[in-house]
Amino acid sequence: MGFVIGLLGGGFGGLVGLGGGTVMIPLMVGLLRLTQHKAHGTSLVAVFFTGLVGAFTYGLQGSLSLKAALFLAATAILTARFGARYAHSLAEKDLKRAFGWFLLGVSFLLLLKPYLAPLGLVRGEIWEDLTLLLAGGFTGFLSGMMGVGGGTIMVPAMVLLLGMDQHTAQGTSLLAMVPASLVGAYAHYRLGNVDALLAPGLVPGVLLGTFLGGEVAHFLPEATLRLVFAAVLLWTAWRYLRPLGKKG
Repeated sequence: MGFVIGLLGGGFGGLVGLGGGTVMIPLMVGLLRLTQHKAHGTSLVAVFFTGLVGAFTYGLQGSLSLKAALFLAATAILTARFGARYAHSLAEKDLKRAFGWFLLGVSFLLLLKPYLAPLGLVRGEIWEDLTLLLAGGFTGFLSGMMGVGGGTIMVPAMVLLLGMDQHTAQGTSLLAMVPASLVGAYAHYRLGNVDALLAPGLVPGVLLGTFLGGEVAHFLPEATLRLVFAAVLLWTAWRYLRPLGKKG
């Protein structure tokens, strides 16, 4: 079952260029009845491996900035463990609500993707490095807390603020998340939030799904894929937020 969930998560992620955590976590909670905390921790294990393979793939194409990845990772590895611990401290319903709002934000960023143009709003090497450090710190915390990769935050930041092209930004964010997701996954493991029996099946499923999703994406209209996936994310976010709205 872990392999199937990983395959679906990686497949959808590969189709639209997102990490599989946004799909895997709802599936683990809904189908396998994992707690929200354990789903986040287990997902982050898979994020480590997808980041590793994804970064290697982008690196072969030359779509990678080692310096930017180093600056992003430098702060991300510091904040990832704090994100994991913060998630652990939240009540189940509060973590579900936070994840619902996160999915809502991701769906809007996905819809805005084609309008992201390399603006280069930040000028000067020192300011660019500082921007990378800040983006890495924020993304690391969010990744550790939500159990997902940080591409949805890092990529827009690099494209809009630093003027980096989309492919290089995606490859760089994948590389930066390798050490950060490892730290976050280990912190979740120490807190008992990793399903050790599920993770071995999840990882190969995600890797195969990401590859297949990336291949299929070349044959389908990108605009339609984004709209469909954004609709799925919005529906999932509504499912997470709806019970809380009724209670309120």
